[in-house]
Amino acid sequence: MRTVKKSLKIGLLFIVLGLMYLVYSQYPRLNILSGYSAKNMSSSVFVADRDADFTDATDNNFSPVNIADDKVNYQSKYVETSVYGLMKRKAIYREGLGSVLVSDDFDDKAPFLVPRRTINETNEPFPYGNEDQKDTLFSNVIYKDLDLIVDNAFDSLKKTRAVLVIYKDQIIAEKYDTGFDKNSKILGWSMTKSITSTLFGILQSKGKLHVNDLAPIDAWKDDERSGITINNLLQMNSGLAWAEDYDKISDATKMLFLSKNMGKVQEDKELVGKPNETWNYSSGTTNLLSNIMRSYFDTHQDYLDFWYEELIDKIGMHSMLIETDLEGNYVGSSYGWATPRDWAKFGLLYLHRGNWNGEQIFDESWVDYATAPTNTSNGRYGAQIWLNAGGYYPDAPKEVYSFNGYQGQRVFIVPSKELVVVRMGLAGEDSFDFNKFLQDVTSVIGSTR
Repeated sequence: MRTVKKSLKIGLLFIVLGLMYLVYSQYPRLNILSGYSAKNMSSSVFVADRDADFTDATDNNFSPVNIADDKVNYQSKYVETSVYGLMKRKAIYREGLGSVLVSDDFDDKAPFLVPRRTINETNEPFPYGNEDQKDTLFSNVIYKDLDLIVDNAFDSLKKTRAVLVIYKDQIIAEKYDTGFDKNSKILGWSMTKSITSTLFGILQSKGKLHVNDLAPIDAWKDDERSGITINNLLQMNSGLAWAEDYDKISDATKMLFLSKNMGKVQEDKELVGKPNETWNYSSGTTNLLSNIMRSYFDTHQDYLDFWYEELIDKIGMHSMLIETDLEGNYVGSSYGWATPRDWAKFGLLYLHRGNWNGEQIFDESWVDYATAPTNTSNGRYGAQIWLNAGGYYPDAPKEVYSFNGYQGQRVFIVPSKELVVVRMGLAGEDSFDFNKFLQDVTSVIGSTR
């Protein structure tokens, strides 16, 4: 009996030691895991007006995020999250700025600036207003086939939430998953990068900068990074070190879930390649660009207003909210929320080469610049815009370019077809065949006679 008890004690000791080692080795990951769950839950509930149970069952239901426990305080608008009681994280919602992870020393009584919005609702139909469009039938569109293509984009594996097809400014197909409709805000993730880039195009059109200017970063002036230009950053071809990996602790996950000032993370990285010769996808670069943009304004209020005043509200994307980091800088890499129709408006702005209902938002030449292949990207990337120039989608037109985001958020622009296609969901290219989808959609649009 004593031998059995001794064996049990030894076994229990090994179990305890094993658990202690597991907690110790995984503790840093728990910090990021809790942070992801808290931030995503807070934004889903307070930005997108979704139910917490729905968010748990859909957005936060994948491993290992699904082991996190979220507690939502609806009255004070915050979420507290832990994993088995460990590594507690808190995300708060601030009106006008969205949700953000906070630290233990955060002062929730401190005042903060918010962007001033101009919401000009018009009586015009979509896209230049939000009224219903007049029924329009195009003789060169095979509607029956298009409806079938759109229907096939929705199943349990594809996890599609919205598809929108716009031809000649007219919605010719639109479908939403259960629980979503035309008024549902959906996170664009890295589609937000294209918003950030476009704002540099607007600044350039106003004569405030030129993309070939050196990046205005004091810390780089006297070292090997001094030659990096804004163009290098926009094209993600700066040569700066960066690891974009969401399956482990990386520069990207530490930035999004541990950093108070997200743009500073990339600013502090060393040079590991040559500018214009080392393409490397980096969300940190986009947030650095957001911080750089702040330097062109006299006040933080002017910076906050600019994004909405000169682009977002100007083209009627009134549902859109760009969330900020803890220091009030826009998270231009990842945190843009809007309805699929408003994301489509952004695509239409590019389709019309910067012209919005008669007003030139940015110079036409910006579209050519932003969609020109970046050196060493194999025809895949422009200035924060994805390209098909290298034939990544072999059965789709090579002219196609797109705003892309995590989990398969897409806005495709097909200039020769006068077409914008939006797809939003929770599954990327591992479950959704974008090549076939684009091939099928473009094939039902015949030539105009």
